[in-house]
Amino acid sequence: MANTMTNLEEKRWVNPKELEELYGFSRSWQAKARMEGSGSTLPFSKVGSYIRYDTLLISAWLEEHAVR
Repeated sequence: MANTMTNLEEKRWVNPKELEELYGFSRSWQAKARMEGSGSTLPFSKVGSYIRYDTLLISAWLEEHAVR
């Protein structure tokens, strides 16, 4: 399992299942956050029917939404 996580941490683009494994965001929450429609919308790309997340943008998004 640790080897799988290391491989995920090195990927830039991940699918919803991988995002859930990396950050703990459930897939149902991801769907809701993609449709948010405000400045807090979870950043994603869609190619055909495939959703992909850029881990660099997700990290920046988390920094922007940190409670200080």
